[in-house]
Amino acid sequence: MATPLTADRFVAALRAEGVTVVEHPGWRTHNRNGHGAWGPVTGVIIHHTVSAGTANTVEMCFNGYEGLPGPLCHGVIAKDGSVHLVANGRANHAGGGDPSVLQAVITETYGERPPGPREHQGSSGAVDGNSRFYGFECVNLGDGTDPWPPAQLDAIERVSAALCRAHGWGARSVIGHKEWSDWKDDPRGFAMPTMRDRVRKRLGAAPAKNPPAKPAAPRLQPFPGTSFFRAETSSPVITAMGRRLVAEGCSAYTVGPSPRWGEADRLSYAKWQHKLGFRGSDADGIPGAASWNALKVPYTK
Repeated sequence: MATPLTADRFVAALRAEGVTVVEHPGWRTHNRNGHGAWGPVTGVIIHHTVSAGTANTVEMCFNGYEGLPGPLCHGVIAKDGSVHLVANGRANHAGGGDPSVLQAVITETYGERPPGPREHQGSSGAVDGNSRFYGFECVNLGDGTDPWPPAQLDAIERVSAALCRAHGWGARSVIGHKEWSDWKDDPRGFAMPTMRDRVRKRLGAAPAKNPPAKPAAPRLQPFPGTSFFRAETSSPVITAMGRRLVAEGCSAYTVGPSPRWGEADRLSYAKWQHKLGFRGSDADGIPGAASWNALKVPYTK
């Protein structure tokens, strides 16, 4: 059993496992905490939605429907593998379930499957699963024939491993809704023992992150030509150049750089040319292509 993750730690754990996270507006404060306990948490329950389409499913899981207010899970796993977060805290996803299953998950002592559930929401011996489990709804019709794309199964594996890794749990802390309540049959279309094997293998290795995107190289102002630098020239390019000269410690300005080319610009640029090693007529303060490219003036429209 463990204290639930904060929203920031929740997102960090998923992203560290390489999950493509989409944060639905308002998810960080959206919960049912006023209607029962949230935590200590013991595991993860996987569901199917009996719906099609990502956008409408996310809205349904965020808002709920007549007779069952949202949120209906913590995250919606789309067929493309993206995970849309809709709640942080107690959610209406698990309902009542079997206490023997809860104990088996806490101790992680069962074999291929936890003991068969004999309780459900409203039955006399049921225990509250909404307080104990993270829940993920997976977009699928639940008819046993709607396909489970590899990207979606991979995301189920990753979110399960992420939370197990964050809490120090093993793969037996991940169960299907049908393994919790004898009224449920989800998820249909793949086997939970197989998914637990996938989670177990992932937990045996370091998190396999998606490679970080390389930051785009900044766009630089191309050399405008020597004739550009005349007394009548007024352009934001001159201001951008002056700021770069100041940043390089080559300022002869008494007032900050302005758009109009002037003597302070020429003297400042001469200092830059000297810094680069130019001498004589090559350091007259009039920009040339080599010194300009070395200055790396940001692009200005």
